[in-house]
Amino acid sequence: MALDRLGRCCRSVLHEPSKRAFLGVVYSGWIKDCIGAKRHLLSEDVIKLQDFQQRKLAVAYRLTASKGNFIDVFSQKLKSNKLIMTNELKLLLHLCQSADHMVVAREAIYRYHTVNRNMVIGEFKFGPLFMRLCYELGLEEMAAATITDKTMQGFFNDTTSFNIAINMLFTKHSYENALEVLRTMRNQGVPYNNDTLILATGTLYKLNTAESYRICTAIVEERQTKGYLIPRRAFCFAVGLALRQRDIKKAESLYSQILNTDSKICSNLKVALLTMSGAVTDAISILSAAKLPKTPYLKKPEFSQEVVHLLRLRSEGRPYMMEVEQLVTQLEQAGQLTQETLDDMLCHTPIADRRHQPLMSERRTSRRTLRPLKFTLLSE
Repeated sequence: MALDRLGRCCRSVLHEPSKRAFLGVVYSGWIKDCIGAKRHLLSEDVIKLQDFQQRKLAVAYRLTASKGNFIDVFSQKLKSNKLIMTNELKLLLHLCQSADHMVVAREAIYRYHTVNRNMVIGEFKFGPLFMRLCYELGLEEMAAATITDKTMQGFFNDTTSFNIAINMLFTKHSYENALEVLRTMRNQGVPYNNDTLILATGTLYKLNTAESYRICTAIVEERQTKGYLIPRRAFCFAVGLALRQRDIKKAESLYSQILNTDSKICSNLKVALLTMSGAVTDAISILSAAKLPKTPYLKKPEFSQEVVHLLRLRSEGRPYMMEVEQLVTQLEQAGQLTQETLDDMLCHTPIADRRHQPLMSERRTSRRTLRPLKFTLLSE
């Protein structure tokens, strides 16, 4: 299976850092890890961190006078080895505000899982709740250690928990740990969806090793064999990784399978791909076609300075050198060149597909049960 050897990959990538610049000529943001910039591969409507934070505010508002005491009392209950009730654990996870609180919460979910691992307690899933808490408080190491702990198998039995954990680790540039989470997900039989595939290919792209490239290709091919459609963004990561590994033919094959290439990253990948393959005149044609008359009503195609720089280098001393220079000048004057690197474009945070819900405190009834909100707040 494509992920069976992820464990070995995680260990090997630590000892095989990439030392080459992308495309062999451009020493830029494509290779480096954009330190200081958080890169979320999933949008807010998937992570739902803001919704969770709003729910926490609503719970805290109701229990302002007792929330501090509640966590202290719960901690004492753990020390006394008393039974943890489902509603108590829900409330605890909605009141955590610090790393110290999370130590209590982690012990609580371990205790709860030990007692209830063979029981089905309603439909509530604690996994996403715990992962969002780790996300909010910047505790990615706790998240990774907990979700990969074999004794917790079955507690995080949903795709969402793993996706949140991987995305969290990706934002902190902890790519080898993200791979370990992905491997755990596969070993435990938790199904992965398109978001997981984007996270997987994005992580493997960032690792940029021969082994991560092999795994990335295998994952894409396996999903296609099973009849799944590959998200455009996952294809783009795979194409980007193939280019970084100098496998032009594979990059061309992957790019040809993208159903809709009408996007900025696809256009830039296409120009880079054509330039690297030696089809410089075709790359020039794409840039020429992108020139638009001055109008406020049309969105102008943008190209990375990184890609343009590659094209200029590959055209030096060639008959079309002057044509490229004139073209670059025209694009620059039209505001169609951007400082964004290909890495920036690939790792951008997508826009949410829906508008954020209003504050929980402003709602009076549950959308699901139509009951008064105060009775359903912790059950949704």
